[in-house]
Formats: sequence, structure tokens, C-alpha cells
Amino acid sequence: MGTTTTGGGLTDGSTPLQRQQQQSQKPCCFCWCCCCSCSWAKCLALKNAEDNAPTKRDPGSSDLLLEGEQPSLEEIRSWGNSFEKLMKSTSGRKVFRDFLRSEFSEENILFWLACEDLKKEMNADAIEEKARLIYEDYISILSPREVSLDARVRDIVNKNMVEPTPNTFDEAQIQIYTLMLRDSYPRFINSPKYKTLAQIQDGMSTSGSAADSPT
Repeated sequence: MGTTTTGGGLTDGSTPLQRQQQQSQKPCCFCWCCCCSCSWAKCLALKNAEDNAPTKRDPGSSDLLLEGEQPSLEEIRSWGNSFEKLMKSTSGRKVFRDFLRSEFSEENILFWLACEDLKKEMNADAIEEKARLIYEDYISILSPREVSLDARVRDIVNKNMVEPTPNTFDEAQIQIYTLMLRDSYPRFINSPKYKTLAQIQDGMSTSGSAADSPT
């Protein structure tokens, strides 16, 4: 029913207007929608945008956890074997500093780095100024970033501050280095972030060397 023969051919009985509307509702070659307002140019633009969209990256990959130059996997894994190697690596220090910040003990590595910077200074006036700032930031009991030093080391530092030198804080730096090695480092190498960087499976433990040099 509904079909007629016209001039030897079959038609479905629809009017020319109805056939035009049916044709306009067919999906175009780039789009799965059947919207009659969908134009070829619009669909092509949509397809190109999808093709050029950035690929989603694994949020646990090392290049997302670290910025700048990426260390090799071998180097990252070496941090778990030696605290000294960790502290000598620029990327290693950054990751360790982020970890210490999460434990609210970032001042330890900041103090250690400030001492390393002081040792490189040659100008007498700059040495005195840097030593004063280090003392105010990390030694003074009034500082919110005071590091934990015993009375013996604190007394040595106070005496050295009479005439500051590049080695004014050597005893204090050794004590803080040892504190990080024995206290924070074992937790760091077993932390989820380090294991992700080193591609160590959950449940596997890493063990660092306790025989590292303090400076």
C-alpha cells in the first residue's frame, strides 16, 4: 500500500517536500548525529578537533611527577640505594623536598642546601650576610623553621657566629643530614610517589644504605 506507478517507475507515495526532508536527516560522513542543521564544514571541524586532541597521559608517569629534565629510571632507582646519590641529584633533591614538605619537615633540606650555598661563597661580606640569614631562618628559637639541634651543636654554632666563615654551620649540617638519613629517608623510599617514579610494584620494599657520607 502507499506505492504508485508513475511513468513505469515505483514511488512511495510521499511528496517531493517529504522526500527532501528525509534526505536532509541522513547523517553526514563525519558525524553520527542526524541533526538536519549539521553542516559538512561543522562536522569536519569537529572530527579534526578530536583527531588533534592531546592524548591522555598516565598521571603516575615520571614526566608528570617531575618537571624539567627527566632523570633515567636507573638514576631514580639509585636514589633508593644511597641517600648520598639522592642528595647529589638535582631531581632527587626536588622529589625528596616535596616529600619532606608533606611531612612538615621541609626546613631540614632547606637548611642543608643553604649551608651548601654558603660553602661556595668567597666574598667576606656575603659570607657574613648569608650566615646571618641562615641563623635567623633555621637556628634561632624564634624562627618558625627552626631545625632540631642538640645543645652541644647549637653552642658551637653560636660561637662560630662571632666571626662567620663558609664552615660556620658544618656541625649543624652534619646533624641535620644524619637526621634526614635515619628518619625521613627510609619513609621516602617506601612512599607511593617514589615507588611510582622507580616503577616498583606495591608490596615490594626498598632499602637504602645507612653508610652514606653526611656531606
